[in-house]
Amino acid sequence: MKNRTIIITGASTGIGKETAKYFLDKGYNLVMNSSNEENLKDTYKAFGSPSNAICFAGDVSKPETGKQLAALALEKFGRIDVLINNAGVFSPKPFLEVTKSDLECFWKINLLGTYFTSQAVIPQMVKQQGGSVINIGTVLVDHAIGGFPATAPLTSKGAIHALTRQLAAEFGKDNIKVNTIAPGIIRSPLQGKMGIEDVDSLSGLHLLNRIGEAQEVAEAAHYLATSDFVTGETINVAGGHTIGHSI
Repeated sequence: MKNRTIIITGASTGIGKETAKYFLDKGYNLVMNSSNEENLKDTYKAFGSPSNAICFAGDVSKPETGKQLAALALEKFGRIDVLINNAGVFSPKPFLEVTKSDLECFWKINLLGTYFTSQAVIPQMVKQQGGSVINIGTVLVDHAIGGFPATAPLTSKGAIHALTRQLAAEFGKDNIKVNTIAPGIIRSPLQGKMGIEDVDSLSGLHLLNRIGEAQEVAEAAHYLATSDFVTGETINVAGGHTIGHSI
């Protein structure tokens, strides 16, 4: 895999950070993105400042960020094999309290970020006649929870699920695979940002009676990145969250 190149957005913390480390360990060339430049530099240093990784801080909701990520990948490594659209925001808020600015925030970062970065990268994959785009959604698109009101972020994530299927249809002829990973509750800084002090207390939402680890999402991403006959799919990494619950 030493000649394969991956771009990961939102790579400075949580699932993105763990996934970046996982692919580095597999020998991939890596282009890391985050909107937080300080966190991104800290993560790069924590990885040992590898020569086969480069960083670019930027807001993925702006089309120029995706273009710069693609340009950097080609300048440094000569190709783009995998894109993981991981950058995103998520927080609950009752439907009747959601404002226009709330919706715009989630749609800009989650949907527009995924849309524009894919738009910047796919032309090179078409040229190469192959590639893999992996989007990050959520199991809550298919399994809503009444006690966890999240219509604002879920509308943006649901749009990502739909975008995945359409892109898979449009670019299948070019041997470009497009899939979604829908995580359940994964141990990451996100829970703390949402005010969840004991994330393990939510284990019962999963049939396996535990929450997921970021590496398990990274493993699923690696499977999709290397699979030649899976496209247009949503892979739930959720311990049975969408299937049922233990009582």
